[in-house]
Amino acid sequence: MAEQIEISVIFLVYMLVMMGIGVYYYRRTRNMSDYFLGNRKLGAWVTSMSAEASDMSGWMLMGLPGFAYVAGLNAGWIALGLALGTWANWQFIAARLRIYTELANNSLTLPDFFENRFFATSGALRIVPAIFILIFFILYTSSGFVAAGRLFETIFHLPYLTALLAGAGVVVFYTLVGGFLAVSRTDFIQGVMMFFAILVVPVGAAIMLGGFTTTAELIYTEHASFFSPLTKVDGSTLGFIEFISLMAWGIGYFGQPHILVRFMAIRHAEELPQATRIAMAWVVISLSAAILVGMVGAVYLQTPLEGTAAETVFLAMAGELFPPVFAGLILAAVLAAIMSTASAQLLVAASAFAQDIYRRSFRPHAQQVELVWVSRMSVLAIAAAAIYLGLSPDNFILDMVAYAWAGFGAAFGPALLMCLFWRRTTERGVLAGIVTGGVTVLVWKQLALFGLYEIVPGFFFGLIAIYVVSMLDAEPAHEVTDLFDRVDGT
Repeated sequence: MAEQIEISVIFLVYMLVMMGIGVYYYRRTRNMSDYFLGNRKLGAWVTSMSAEASDMSGWMLMGLPGFAYVAGLNAGWIALGLALGTWANWQFIAARLRIYTELANNSLTLPDFFENRFFATSGALRIVPAIFILIFFILYTSSGFVAAGRLFETIFHLPYLTALLAGAGVVVFYTLVGGFLAVSRTDFIQGVMMFFAILVVPVGAAIMLGGFTTTAELIYTEHASFFSPLTKVDGSTLGFIEFISLMAWGIGYFGQPHILVRFMAIRHAEELPQATRIAMAWVVISLSAAILVGMVGAVYLQTPLEGTAAETVFLAMAGELFPPVFAGLILAAVLAAIMSTASAQLLVAASAFAQDIYRRSFRPHAQQVELVWVSRMSVLAIAAAAIYLGLSPDNFILDMVAYAWAGFGAAFGPALLMCLFWRRTTERGVLAGIVTGGVTVLVWKQLALFGLYEIVPGFFFGLIAIYVVSMLDAEPAHEVTDLFDRVDGT
């Protein structure tokens, strides 16, 4: 009982600190640029840590270790795909997107950029992307709330529904009041916490088992297949389609609005090389440690974890390994991971509704203060929908993330790549690519054709649609190609 009280106190203090940061930045949020991009004033460290914390989230501490707990190094293909995708995103997308969005009428959101990139006036390049953002972010945010529910359920022994509502409430509060500045600052803190937490748990468990060599021998004795990356959970060999599906997680990075918006917010594009180095070190070490958590947990924990409980392997190990105060800090890092991503997703989804649907379709002359309040109301509505989708305790976090990840990667990845690097791209081409990619994911997921991860056909068909429609379309207007050339010249 005393241990439970100590862990609870650590948790409450952490939550109060995060909420306090939200209240502090509430007083500094005066307009839409502040609320959504922090007025483009983030430094390299905050940008990199914020991007990776909002990317990895609770699935890195729960979903991926849960996969490794049953599959061993077979789960490493996802990690490898993500690491390569992260590098490509920072290396090729970040600087160009930062420059282009500022030149394109200081675009604040991805739909904002698509419209300003083509000087479009129809509204289609705002509204259609915003609809897909709302669809997939409700699902993505729901996965975060499910993770929060599992966390609160494990620590406080609450009923799942109560735990779900409590975790969601904390995230919604500080997103609601603080906006981008609060989310980015807390993401920095949370990114640091996640990094050390994911390292200390597998290392601590290995030491308790007698050292790294002894632990490896124990894993090999009890789960020899864990060291065979091409061996699946059921003992069969990983096929080509399955391999492509795991590695394809990497191409999803090009279309994730909550990550791309961090590139748009950095103070100067010149700071991006430093931010890239920081981000890559964080990602490679953290993803490797997440795989180790699952593999070491399979021999460290005495009670097997079945079904969705496998995704609590990190929580169970932390609770057994460390004294209450330290365990409370580590478990708070899980909440940090969940909060960082869910809050970023809520913020982007709210911006899509306020900027790209409400302002465009209903109130074109709405003042900044009104739009900020509409955004805050949108956060509440989107969170309510995400909670509804997360009501079932049988949801697998990794499955929910995979679906949303594919949706964004296929809908926006091809569109963003073509907008940034192909001057012949047209407005109608991009619109066709977004619709084709997004709809393909929605349909393919239901049909589950060939066992192929839906991001692969979605991304491929999206690229083809953009190319074909753009080539059939008239040449882009002079001001469109001139803007493209100005970006090339910077």
